[in-house]
Amino acid sequence: MTDDVAQVRLEPCEPGRLTPDELKTLFLFENLSPEQLAWIAEHGCTMRAPAGSYVLREGEPADSFFVLLSGTIALSRRVGQDDVETNRTEQRGSYMGATQAYLRDDGVPRTYQASMRALDDSEFFVLAAADFGWLMRTWFPMAIHLLEGLTFGIRNSQAVVGERQRLAALGALSAGLMHELNNPAAAASRAAGVLRQRVAAMRHKLGMLAAGKVPPAQLDALVDLQEEVIEKAAKAPKLTAMQTADLEDELADWMESRKITGSWDLAPVFAQAGLNVECLQDIADKVDPGLVDQAAHWLGYALETEQLMSDIEDATSRVSNLVAAAKQYSQTDRAAHQWIDVHTGLDSTLVMLTHKIGDGVTVVKDYDRSLPQIPAHPAELNQVWTNLIDNAVQAMNGAGTLTIKTFKEDDHAVVSVGDSGPGVPPELRKRVFEPFFTTKAVGEGTGLGLDISYRIVVNRHGGDITLTSKPGDTRFEVRLPLTEPPSA
Repeated sequence: MTDDVAQVRLEPCEPGRLTPDELKTLFLFENLSPEQLAWIAEHGCTMRAPAGSYVLREGEPADSFFVLLSGTIALSRRVGQDDVETNRTEQRGSYMGATQAYLRDDGVPRTYQASMRALDDSEFFVLAAADFGWLMRTWFPMAIHLLEGLTFGIRNSQAVVGERQRLAALGALSAGLMHELNNPAAAASRAAGVLRQRVAAMRHKLGMLAAGKVPPAQLDALVDLQEEVIEKAAKAPKLTAMQTADLEDELADWMESRKITGSWDLAPVFAQAGLNVECLQDIADKVDPGLVDQAAHWLGYALETEQLMSDIEDATSRVSNLVAAAKQYSQTDRAAHQWIDVHTGLDSTLVMLTHKIGDGVTVVKDYDRSLPQIPAHPAELNQVWTNLIDNAVQAMNGAGTLTIKTFKEDDHAVVSVGDSGPGVPPELRKRVFEPFFTTKAVGEGTGLGLDISYRIVVNRHGGDITLTSKPGDTRFEVRLPLTEPPSA
């Protein structure tokens, strides 16, 4: 609001200027009796508002009910430090202000839910909220009961369905997390079982070597070869599946030519480690010809146990990372409100939704790592990221590109969640944030995900969330202030 707008003064309300016949021309009052019209005319007044003036302000006590007689007005909501226009009209008879004054007088103070500004010289018919509430409850008792039931019913339904949706989302995330945890846990369990067998075989082979009265120098050579082979395996380049298969054939042929037993079992172990025929020849050159077979098996066991231990380490590390991501996502051990890096929450949400994203979706992360930390409720923002990413994946039917982008815009951090799906039709874009509005089939959505996200971003964080869409490029952009509002 500019200083010029702040200085525009409203003219005082003038009683008795609108006659019952004039009131009857307004669609709100057209079916009232002459007595009722006379009562309204007596208790109401008319007020002029010059262009640029604020007729009512969001958050102020809702003490008046306004009906537009002439002019153009705009309604706006406060979003962070900005006023966002939500509606504009010049329709005669449009009403606003204390529209819920008809609700039972429960002593709860009510405030205007939006600001109203006159865009040009306008005139209003005004009723005090108490008078408007009295006439509604007295003249239309049945309608009031229906309206109260509708109003409170929607509130209760929204609360219940919202809670159920959160529980359903939690259940889906838990199931997905269990699935993600099961894979590395099962891999670690299998690797541990095979490792037990290989260690037992190594003990058996060691007993055979000792019983064979192998000279100490040869045992020392085998131990040195073991460390040398493991080091070579660690430094060996990664091979493709085709290269590995070709190497297995070469190693098996070499082993068969040296009469090494179980060559087709040993060859995959050496090939997986990236060791070639030259390495085997080096082994044969360093031990007695009679020990080549036992040396090959001994070293094969050493390589396999090393690979199995790496598999176990990778699997348990993945389990640990998943648990850490779940902990970060839920924010169970952190303050409700704190300064956060938005990328941490985005990454943990992507991990939690891995099972939903699937292999058909390519995830592109375009992060501006220079973004400063922002004041936020991280657990609630993670719920926003979950809703937006889940919607994007569903819009692409599990195949496409999911783009997560962050950047700075003025004094806001912006998080963009985009998908390459078919887009949102123009006639639906204005409704996507409405409670209970959904385009999904029955049982697949409640229509509260984006409504909840909007309330978290706008009401809880003083930010904004917008949608732009065209075929192949749909983006939800969440703007979050970089600083705390003064009231915080």
